[in-house]
Formats: sequence, structure tokens, C-alpha cells
Amino acid sequence: MAVATDKLTPLNSAVAGLNQISESEKNGFISLVSRYLSGEAQQVEWSKIQTPTDEVVVPYDSLAPIPEDPAETKKLLDKLVVLKLNGGLGTTMGCTGPKSVIEVRNGLTFLDLIVIQIENLNSKYGCNVPLLLMNSFNTHDDTQKIIEKYSKSNVEIHTFNQSQYPRLVLEDFTPLPIKGQTGKDGWYPPGHGDVFPSLKNSGKLDSLLLQGKEYVFIANSDNLGAIVDLKILSHLIKNKNEYCMEVTPKTLADVKGGTLISYEGKVQLLEIAQVPDKHVNEFKSIEKFKIFNTNNLWVSLSAIKRLVAADALKMEIIPNPKEVDGVKVLQLETAAGAAIRFFDQAIGINVPRSRFLPVKATSDLLLVQSDLYTLVDGYVIQNKARKNPANPSIELGPEFKKVANFLSRFKSIPSIVELDSLKVTGDVWFGTGVTLKGKVSIAAKPGVKLEIPDGAVMENKDINGPEDL
Repeated sequence: MAVATDKLTPLNSAVAGLNQISESEKNGFISLVSRYLSGEAQQVEWSKIQTPTDEVVVPYDSLAPIPEDPAETKKLLDKLVVLKLNGGLGTTMGCTGPKSVIEVRNGLTFLDLIVIQIENLNSKYGCNVPLLLMNSFNTHDDTQKIIEKYSKSNVEIHTFNQSQYPRLVLEDFTPLPIKGQTGKDGWYPPGHGDVFPSLKNSGKLDSLLLQGKEYVFIANSDNLGAIVDLKILSHLIKNKNEYCMEVTPKTLADVKGGTLISYEGKVQLLEIAQVPDKHVNEFKSIEKFKIFNTNNLWVSLSAIKRLVAADALKMEIIPNPKEVDGVKVLQLETAAGAAIRFFDQAIGINVPRSRFLPVKATSDLLLVQSDLYTLVDGYVIQNKARKNPANPSIELGPEFKKVANFLSRFKSIPSIVELDSLKVTGDVWFGTGVTLKGKVSIAAKPGVKLEIPDGAVMENKDINGPEDL
């Protein structure tokens, strides 16, 4: 522990002098760093892991149907708040602002769809479900401007910021802003586990409790499947579950996702980082760990208040090393899903895959913009004409990585209802009305521009040049 104190004492006084952040942020940061330095056991004892039972991970099909009386439904919804994690920038997809303003479908952004969905609920049932956006200092200013366009909607929109913590210089454990990095690069938002203290520190938690709100539904703003589900809400209220994580069956694409386990009598999230090296392959197998965390979470507001006040939410720390202008820095983060073990009567619900439709890359954008989906009342719904319940696997080369490039390379999005897999590499351009079926691979040779003609139909084809079209 001596080493830890050596680092903490100077860090404490350095952080005390950072006037850009609040006292609660300073305290939260120092607490996180001291937990990290004390080397709290991160790994689990493999032999103690048990597969959760149906009591702990409830099958979605076993939930009771929602009340038929709209007045009963209104009562349920009046207890609900929807919170979207809106701290991320669209940088991976070549965009500069908040990721939630990328256009997803019919010219509508993630945020437009979220607002339309809640508008429809509020009008249909005469309830008042507010929308909260947790921004980071990276997305706050832009989001404030963007939400002005919803001022006439029947949805109350609240925003608050997650904490702003200084990046740590690895070499000597000083905060980067003190080293002269005074701009945004000196700071970081400490992961979505920060949602609980930030709700409290912003004052939003208390005002929601005063309005009679009981549950918050938390989801990533880029998950188009994360819509309000009355069956889940009704189940939690009836069974007094303080926390619920939606999980869904793993496919080969999800082998790294965290999973729920029973551990020492509690339900717990097991992340790949906590798995001892020799068990990583077992963790990734679909046989033993069949489900993964969608990051759709339902949490009791009064329980959040109780646990934050007691400083009881000590989630596993995720060290995230980065480099800023050649300086190696460390970001310590936490994940909201890891909080599950601190809540009473916490459960998982094994939901259909349709509730997990994240858009992380342009290949996902291709799926949701195509005829695989239709848009109804702000909900993105899978086309009934598709026989295979799983989505096709899509790999697009680096030429398609940025949204602007992706959009310019497709005159229109191809029909992919009957597609199993698509792989595109090189300088490829798609005409309008293209149809892809089965397994299609298109590879342009270096220095060759390959144009797929309007109206082309390709089924189980490998295309390596114009001669193959």
C-alpha cells in the first residue's frame, strides 16, 4: 500500500487545484484512482461461477402480458423515465458531432427516432414519460443546440453531463491538464458506470423522485432495438426488482460481450477483462455462456439514490490506456452493467435479439437503411419477408468506413432481404436498385474502380473485376 500512498498524496493536491471540475467530480476521481491503486481483486474465482437459473435470468416469453386497460398502462408509464447514453462522438464513422445525430433512416437521426417513439407513447396513453440524455463534455454543447428542434414536442427533454475526469500521465501519475494540456484532450468521461452518481449530482434524480417516477430505462443512444417494453416494466414493478439487465442469446459476433453469472449467491456481470487467461476461450464459447449483456438496463431510482448516498457502487475498474500527443495516459472507467450485484432482487431478462440493434459502423447502417427493416412510428422493425431470423454478416472495406464515403458509394441501398453475407474490398461503387442474395463477395483490384451497374442482381457470386459482372 505504500506505493499507492506515494502516488495518491501528490495526486490529491494536484487535483484539488483543478478548478474546471466540481468537488464531487474531484472526490469521485480520487476515489476511483485509490481503488485502482489498491489493486482490488478484479478476477473471479473460476470454480465459483454458476450458470444462472430461470429465476435469475427470466425468459422473456414467461413475462405476463400487459394490462388490457389503457388506464393501467398509463399508471405504469407514469412511473418511467427513459435515459439514453449520449456521451459518444461519431468519430469512428467519420462524423464530428454527437453520434446520436447521424441519420439512420428516412432522413431521421437516432435522436429523432427516440423522440418520436416517446411522443407516440405519451399521446397514446396520455402519460408523461420524460427523456433524459446523459451527455459528456464532448457532446453537451452540440446536443443543447440540437434538442431545440423538439421544443414543440410533448416530450420533456432533460440533459445532464457525466463526470469530467483528468487523464493521468502514466509516467508520473499527474493529471494531464497540469502538464499544460488544458484543452479537451486533457480530460475524459469515465464510462457509463458514471450514470448513477451523475444522475444524483446533477439534481435530476431527486426531481424525478419528487415527480413520482420509480424506474429509469437506460440504453445506448445507438441501439435502435432499445425501445420501451411494458411487459418488462410491469414485471419489475410487480416483483420489486431494483435492477434488470436485458440479455440476449450470443451469436459468433458477440463472443466478447459480458455475460451474467451466479456468483457467491448474487447475480453478477462477467466481462472478458475479468476472465483468467486460461479460461478466455471457454468464456467466448457459445455453449457455456449462452447470453450477453445488451446494455439495456432498468433500474429503480430510489435504489440508485440509496446506493450512491452510501458510496456502495464499487464497480470493476476498466483501465483504458491511450496516447495524447505522444504522451501515454491512463483513463479509468466503469460500466453500468457491472452495478448489478449491488442491487436487491436484481435479475436478467433474456430478450429477443430484436431488442439489440446497435449501429457501431457503416456495415450496421447498411442493414438498418435497407429493405431488411421498415420504419413504423419511430420503431425500426425487421421485414417479415426475411426467412432467416439472423441478419446477414456484412464486411465493408476502409473506403466505406466514414458515413459520407459510405453514402456516396451507394446510389441507393441494395435489396438484401435474401442476403446471407457480403464482403466488399477496394474501390467499389453501387448503382441504384441492386439486389444481393446468398453469399456475395466483391473485390476490386488495386487501382481499379469497380462499378456495379443499376439494377444488377447478384446471387452467390465472387466478383473480382468488370468481367465477372
